[in-house]
Amino acid sequence: MDTRAALEPSPLLLDPVPSLASVDIVIPVLNEERALPGCVRTLLHRLDGFPLPWRVTIVDNGSTDATWRVAGALAGEFAEVHARRIQVKGRGAALRAAWQASPADIVAYMDVDLSTDLDALFPLLAAVASGHSEIAIGTRLAHGSRTRRSLRREIVSRGYNALLRYGFGARFSDAQCGFKAVRADVARPLLARVEDDSWFFDTELLLLAEHNGLRVHEVPVDWIEDADSRVQVVRTAIDDLKGLARVARTMARGGAGVEVARREPAPAHPDPVLSPRVVTSAAITSFAAIGTVSAVLYALLYLPLRGLWPPVPANLGALVLTCLCTLVANRRWAPGLRAAMRLRAPALVLATYVLTTLAVLTVPPWAGLAAEVSAIVTTYCLLTLLRFAALDRLVLARTRN
Repeated sequence: MDTRAALEPSPLLLDPVPSLASVDIVIPVLNEERALPGCVRTLLHRLDGFPLPWRVTIVDNGSTDATWRVAGALAGEFAEVHARRIQVKGRGAALRAAWQASPADIVAYMDVDLSTDLDALFPLLAAVASGHSEIAIGTRLAHGSRTRRSLRREIVSRGYNALLRYGFGARFSDAQCGFKAVRADVARPLLARVEDDSWFFDTELLLLAEHNGLRVHEVPVDWIEDADSRVQVVRTAIDDLKGLARVARTMARGGAGVEVARREPAPAHPDPVLSPRVVTSAAITSFAAIGTVSAVLYALLYLPLRGLWPPVPANLGALVLTCLCTLVANRRWAPGLRAAMRLRAPALVLATYVLTTLAVLTVPPWAGLAAEVSAIVTTYCLLTLLRFAALDRLVLARTRN
């Protein structure tokens, strides 16, 4: 099968992707010389008989072992396999390079560790190839999914996705599952806006997609945690919080709009709430003032409570008292906020407690109380920006319409 001929670029389409759309499945790798051969052979076996033209692209982004030699050997052995190498580390950087250069109509990716069961691959690609959705993602948190992973990773994942759901109004349930497919003509303008080159890449792409009215389809997957995973859960969670704060700031300034191909005459997503919004400077100033005061209050409450209790209960006490004061202040600031926050405040407080507790637990015992306070207040400030995104979506947008 000559996949090079089969994957000649097709014209840009405003209609749903045709039935003979071509597919490029990207596998980003970093020092995966042992896992790569088995992954590629398993994937090729599963794709045997797949009705659409396809190819597999291995992207080595900065490996220092024999991964690049293994990738080259696989590309030489199988006509359907292509290999390229970049020097920038990060899953996002690998996907950006491969997706931008791909001649396929649909670009996808999967993790090399095969944590996600490949039974979900065809439903994933079919959702995009049929024209039903612009993006399809695997989810480990939907009904029908089966997942085996550590308790710590489960708590972090659910807390993180709760922040996306209640902070940004995200309709997808699992941002970070390494199993996604996107229409190529939609992916390229989104990639021009995505700034992250690491693990936050997926979240930023999906938030921008929904913000611009694109439809994200979810496929329940079976997923088993890789014991040799390179993901540093706590460090990644902190980096993701910084990324969320940046995206919230960009959206608040009205800078997240992207020109993408949509089906006409109706928008790709029927819900107008996903269109870009502009936040007034008065709203930003008011919330910034409340956020600053609440962060100072949080630190002042944590200090005496920490003298009585260990870090975890002291953090809970300081956070509950701070959130009660913040809710009272925000009710005065935005009309109609009471009903919205009554429904969503518990989830936001829970997610904030989980992430600030993780932050304080990463501080070594010898670092002292000042380091503890710095860790939790920094995390709290980042989460405050996300609460602003929640208030804008739930209240300010409603009052501006």
